[in-house]
Amino acid sequence: MGKIVTFGEVIMRLSPPGNRMMKQSSEMEFFFGGTELNVASSLAAMGCEVRHISCVSDDFVGESAVSFIRSVGIDTAFIHTNEHPLGLYFLEVGSSVRASRIAYNRLNGSFANINPENIDWKKALEDGEYFHWTGISPGISESAYKALKEGLENAQNRGIEISTDPAYRSNLWKYGKKGHEILKELVSYSTIFIGGVNEINEILGTQFSSDKEGFIEVCKELKQQIPSVRRIFDKIRIGVTASAQQTQGRAWVDETYFETDLLEINPVVDRIGTGDAFAAGLIYGLKNFDQEKALNFANAACAIKHTIPGDINYASVEDIMEVKNGNSGGRIKR
Repeated sequence: MGKIVTFGEVIMRLSPPGNRMMKQSSEMEFFFGGTELNVASSLAAMGCEVRHISCVSDDFVGESAVSFIRSVGIDTAFIHTNEHPLGLYFLEVGSSVRASRIAYNRLNGSFANINPENIDWKKALEDGEYFHWTGISPGISESAYKALKEGLENAQNRGIEISTDPAYRSNLWKYGKKGHEILKELVSYSTIFIGGVNEINEILGTQFSSDKEGFIEVCKELKQQIPSVRRIFDKIRIGVTASAQQTQGRAWVDETYFETDLLEINPVVDRIGTGDAFAAGLIYGLKNFDQEKALNFANAACAIKHTIPGDINYASVEDIMEVKNGNSGGRIKR
């Protein structure tokens, strides 16, 4: 089995302990993460060979980030440095009827100032089987967009499976490019689409409904407009409160619709990184199982991440399989 290569920002999360608001706390916990790094870390926890490509600050913060990434089993040979600070975000974790809140400080960070010429994509993609990217990276800066596009061109030329979660974030895209147009361009290199009706509507400018029929029709439209996309997988999250969630997966593959059962999570410990856990679970599943089992595995990975603090899903394949197989009673393992 080949390596899984990911490209994206390494970002530091700062949070008051527990469910406190910042104005009532004098201390902060920190975690290293980032959408694509979360996927890479989860896959490494499942035993996959993973390489992450990024750029961090040339100081003790960046050094600590790389040390952390290495500690979870990820190849860091293609993480470069520059003089700009590591990106940050601040999170207040909500509870019950109070929603979580996030504030970002990333648009002038080290990844935003990545130099595309520093990445040797031929070597970075060597032995690669999957290349995973998200819509966050090209929204951060033009240089990140250029670096990603070059990586996608190389991956496509090598016949590597390319998966994308083309998340559109309107608070990004400050450098003069239209996010919808760029995402459509970059998705055209991809073979696996991880997203649903909202994401496809954003990219194509369509207005399909979010029910089953709308999902099927929008998937058909996506495959017609972007023929490189062969498989489409969607994560549905139903928020009861900030402390109670339900998750479900659905897919459109080979002109066939299938879905998972709903999984309930109550109480939720941490919602951050749950979509990344779904993407990682899906990639692992597609490497090891059939399509439907892969989707069920991804939904279980998403569900179990809601119970783990921080950005990363540290659950093992065995942990996820237990949830997938319905063993969610939480009995103590002795």
